Amino acid sequence: MTQRLTIGRLAELGGVNLETVRYYERRGLLPKPPRTQAGYRQFPPDTVQRLRFIKRAQELGFSLEEIRDLLSLRVERRNCADVRARAQAKIADIEKKMKALAAMKSTLRDLVNRCEQGDSTECVILASLEDSK
Repeated sequence: MTQRLTIGRLAELGGVNLETVRYYERRGLLPKPPRTQAGYRQFPPDTVQRLRFIKRAQELGFSLEEIRDLLSLRVERRNCADVRARAQAKIADIEKKMKALAAMKSTLRDLVNRCEQGDSTECVILASLEDSK
């Protein structure tokens, strides 16, 4: 018989906390495991690998919905081209976010500089946030 894992042991081996395991289970990223007569979850050992997959995909910027798709591709043993296309789309998304973040940083830097140079009693930064242009 294969050794089953408690939720605590799974969380420990996967490098997450208990609530994360429960959350992934609720979201359908982890299959609902069988329970003991006392109601304790008993996860199969391969759930650790799945949990680490989810965690790593999140670190690379994939949303939980995107991770769900990647997991289904992993299970279906789909063509690598499908996965590559999703990774390329994620790269484009990250690049778009980086441009937006750079623009935000530039705007904030300008506001801070204007604030440091200003003699006004009115806060330049607050005034810019109130401006609806």
